[in-house]
Amino acid sequence: MTAAPETSTGELISTNPRTGAEVARFAIADAAAVDAAVATAHTAAQWWGGLEPKARRSWLLRFRAELSRRAEDLAAVVAAETGKPVDDALLEVMLAVVHLDWAAKNAEKVLGRRSVGTGMLGANLAATVEYRPFGVVGVIGPWNYPVYTPMGSISYALAAGNAIVFKPSELTPAVGQFLADTWAAACPGQPVLQAIHGAGETGAALCRSAVDKLAFTGSAATARRVMATCAENLTPVAIEGGGKDAFIVDSDANIDSAVDAAVFGAFGNAGQTCAGVERVYVVGDKYDEFVDKLAAKSREIHGGSEDSADYGPATMHKQLTVIASHIDDALNRGGRAIVGGRESVGENTVQPVVLVDVPEDSTAVTEETFGPTVVVNRVKDIDEAIDRANNSTYGLSAAIMTKDLNRGRELARKLRTGAVAVNSFLSFASVPALPFGGIGDSGFGRIHGADGLREFSRPQSVAAQKFALPMNLLTFNRKARDMKTVRMMLSKVYSR
Repeated sequence: MTAAPETSTGELISTNPRTGAEVARFAIADAAAVDAAVATAHTAAQWWGGLEPKARRSWLLRFRAELSRRAEDLAAVVAAETGKPVDDALLEVMLAVVHLDWAAKNAEKVLGRRSVGTGMLGANLAATVEYRPFGVVGVIGPWNYPVYTPMGSISYALAAGNAIVFKPSELTPAVGQFLADTWAAACPGQPVLQAIHGAGETGAALCRSAVDKLAFTGSAATARRVMATCAENLTPVAIEGGGKDAFIVDSDANIDSAVDAAVFGAFGNAGQTCAGVERVYVVGDKYDEFVDKLAAKSREIHGGSEDSADYGPATMHKQLTVIASHIDDALNRGGRAIVGGRESVGENTVQPVVLVDVPEDSTAVTEETFGPTVVVNRVKDIDEAIDRANNSTYGLSAAIMTKDLNRGRELARKLRTGAVAVNSFLSFASVPALPFGGIGDSGFGRIHGADGLREFSRPQSVAAQKFALPMNLLTFNRKARDMKTVRMMLSKVYSR
């Protein structure tokens, strides 16, 4: 059982969900410590933001190389604090490294100064736009993917020229410290990436501090509190607030492939994935085959603390109560458990649960469960599947299984989500050029790709006059002939 992370001694203690043993302890950063870290970051940001893009790229690639050399050690820390299998943790590190590499190599091209057209009124101007760093970005990270997810903000914000103050989850502080220490090893003497530790009060202090932007990943409820606190200083925020993602199986889908993707999407990482599979909608003529094969495959999956388990225990112990309540609500409302059930919720681990015939207004369908459970419901056609998928306050991502890729792309356009995988699960996360983020309760703003680089930059427009025009409209000495020309342009040019 996971111990309480905070102690009365002012220390944050992380424990191994598999064993309950202490992993690490860190001093809790109070408001004064947070402000000191942010002040240090502002000084570091002057150096970092003032570097030529090629110099930043060089430092970031050194950071990437250092992370790669330490990947096995980092994966071990991730596994210890989250309980996930080491191989899963190593894949998470790999994804983070791939994104860091892309951000480092593409920042100059995406953010550098470029010329834009000026139009008739600006014929005498040279107009350019470029993207400048904010300065200091605060990052509040989650515990479920404590490397990959926060590095989606950290990598792109660093590449954009910002310094970072990172508060990792109170459940995974050693992972956050590992990242900061790795930066220090790659770029000694320049505290461009710092880690601070604590729970909600430390996060609130970071929101109230002199950061120039804040990126948060967590529940929608906490996101609202983060936004309210940041609003005190009009600090802009980027929010990733979780999801209740739908997985749609069309009538022409390869059922074996669909089952394989759905099982991993629902149960991988103990279901603790914001873009995981929580709702499945299957078009009627494929429903029975899909459900039978999903049930058989699910019974082969086992969670636990042993090394041979397919996934580990729940990282956050209190989530077990939420998972149990969603199962209870589904069953009490007429749903059926064809794999597992209420008894699947153990002291530390939840075994796979497959629920069918669950009403769409059940909490098992409407609220984020964040556990190894999945609801599978029949729909009469693909239009009903799309309607049900969109009937959610969340809008992070979704998946569509269909043999016709063009049809899959067209169906994707009808989904109210930030990302869609066609004939796969979560595949967009491995493509660094693709932006990631949601709408509704899933938040706003983007990480990854060119949009992720711009998310942590402020556009600056410059119009430089090359020569004076005979007609000057921006003066109190405007001539009548100039206004005659304006009227002629409105009536003869722009009114067509």
